[in-house]
Amino acid sequence: MKAAWYEKNGEAKDVLMLGELPTPEPGPGEVRVKVHVSGVNPSDVKSRRNRPINDPKIIPHSDAGGVVDAVGAGVSPSRVGERVWTWNAQYQRPFGTAAQYVCLPQAQAIKLPDHVDFDGAACMGIPGLTAYEAVRRCGDIAGKTVLVIGAASSVGHYAVQMAALRGARVIGTVSSETKAKHARAGGASETINYKTENVAERVKALTEGRGADAIIDMDFSTTTDLVRDGALAAHGTVACFGSNKVEPPSIPFRLCLTTSLSLQFFLVYELTPAERANALMGLCGLLQSGKLTHAIGARFKLDDIVAAHEAVEQGRVMGNAVVDVI
Repeated sequence: MKAAWYEKNGEAKDVLMLGELPTPEPGPGEVRVKVHVSGVNPSDVKSRRNRPINDPKIIPHSDAGGVVDAVGAGVSPSRVGERVWTWNAQYQRPFGTAAQYVCLPQAQAIKLPDHVDFDGAACMGIPGLTAYEAVRRCGDIAGKTVLVIGAASSVGHYAVQMAALRGARVIGTVSSETKAKHARAGGASETINYKTENVAERVKALTEGRGADAIIDMDFSTTTDLVRDGALAAHGTVACFGSNKVEPPSIPFRLCLTTSLSLQFFLVYELTPAERANALMGLCGLLQSGKLTHAIGARFKLDDIVAAHEAVEQGRVMGNAVVDVI
């Protein structure tokens, strides 16, 4: 099969290789997916650069849309021909979805509704599940205000939609008018350009001084400043799944205590079984309903895997980056 892989950490142009590898065979409890579209996420490029390599070859990417073409022992043959999307395909495993075929436990290949294309499927494993879990951790948000940091990002685009579908008023931070239009199209009521406006002051102005009831946070290292400056209302929640700095500024304990703030941190790869089951069920319901829109900001061929990684790494993609494998 044709595949992309790397054997050492480094820059995309220095370590990513293309070639032929043996087509894998599914083991017991596994399915083999013929990959049509592979999703590229920031965590994929971070892994390529920094995650220790414990196998001779690493095929990157966890997300994909494709078709089950073979099954291992213990898996119903009826799954052959099923259109699916994948999650955690390359998490703690060497072979991900940047290849014509990937084998993985059957639970990690989720049936795709007929009306959802493979582009949308390739956006579900990391962006879709992260957004769903972040919104869930905000609690009952109907009639409340949710601030989505990076509202035009791959995760932010889904978080805006999901929060709005739950009845929230959504405010999104963006860095340009083009991204503002994208966020508003997804359901954001207002947007704030964090490059030209004071985000905390604008949030307070939009909420009559209260602050947002919840913040969905892709960069805790900057959101701590917003919380200290009053962008989060008393009894509010921060649902956080990332930080651009490992050691961000702290939020004063007295502020957290006297305003009863909740900080919810999670890693989408490490949800508990109950959290995973709930997120999969909820996300499948949203896909089935047809209420989610998918933003493909850039697409590449497998031969252009280096360009795909560089585009994501440099933040040039508004929405999701995908790689056509077929």
